[in-house]
Amino acid sequence: MSSAIIQLLVLAGIAVFLILRLRSVLGTREGFEKPPVQMPDPAARRADSRRAFEVIEGGPDTDITDHVEDGSPAAKALAAMKLAEPGFSVGEFLHGARGAYEMILMAFEHGTIEDVAAFLAPDVRDSFAEVIRLREEQGLSVDANFVGVRELSLKDATYDRETGEAELMVRFVGELTSVVRNEAGEIVEGSPSEIKRQRDVWTFARVMGSDDPNWQLVATDE
Repeated sequence: MSSAIIQLLVLAGIAVFLILRLRSVLGTREGFEKPPVQMPDPAARRADSRRAFEVIEGGPDTDITDHVEDGSPAAKALAAMKLAEPGFSVGEFLHGARGAYEMILMAFEHGTIEDVAAFLAPDVRDSFAEVIRLREEQGLSVDANFVGVRELSLKDATYDRETGEAELMVRFVGELTSVVRNEAGEIVEGSPSEIKRQRDVWTFARVMGSDDPNWQLVATDE
């Protein structure tokens, strides 16, 4: 056997050994294989990033446009609030307003308005207190249970750039059971099994950028 043939056999043996060794480490590949992925050109990637950034920066703020019409006076007021206080979120405010509505409404119904006095403007607090006083003078009491907020929406928003005071008007549709009883405990209004739907428009105010994070109820309407 010539030396050339011997060299070919040796090379073939080495090739078979390498193939078996690779299979034992990497496993076998079966079926369709995707073509190799080409790395994007760095310059093109930077250009795409700039275009994406421009679209995001120039687009509408959905935290605002989800609640009021884009470009409306209310939307501009909300945008100004965010400039004055970057951490402000309309969605988070409305979430807090939902809880405040239940808390304040139940305090009024139960005659415990002093528990929420810090969240009420003086005029609103005095108005609620007067209704509660008249109710007590007549020997009436209210037994109420809050069921939930059926609807909640931001109706309007205003912002005074000179004073920094913001006002947000929120429309609520709440559901509760309410029974009015006389001194003898007899029901004179309502039913414990009937769910009453109540509609309110409340205005909350706060100075943006101030240390006090609490909004105050400054006006009520239907």
